[in-house]
Amino acid sequence: MSDRYIGKPFLRFLDCYVLHAIGELDQGVAETLTAMEPKLRQTLGFEGSWDEIVAQQMEFPSALPGRIREIWEKGREPFVQAYGTQPDPAEFSRQFVDTNFPTG
Repeated sequence: MSDRYIGKPFLRFLDCYVLHAIGELDQGVAETLTAMEPKLRQTLGFEGSWDEIVAQQMEFPSALPGRIREIWEKGREPFVQAYGTQPDPAEFSRQFVDTNFPTG
């Protein structure tokens, strides 16, 4: 596990939320998150899937996943033109979370 998540366990959920929104969440990670849903419900007191629980905890608007996907898709071509390669979804997720949901 990355040092990124030490002392900030919810940060991993935020990164996964963004990856899920752009359609780049690893299937194994998605299955693990789904398996964690009962514990998340118990711990945070919300109902729903893991991503719905994250959204409720963070008070995200329902349109946020679509907006994240839009930003990802609009930025891909300029990134490819500038760097000659596809952007890294994990790096996009980290930067998006760090910029928009600073955790201190």
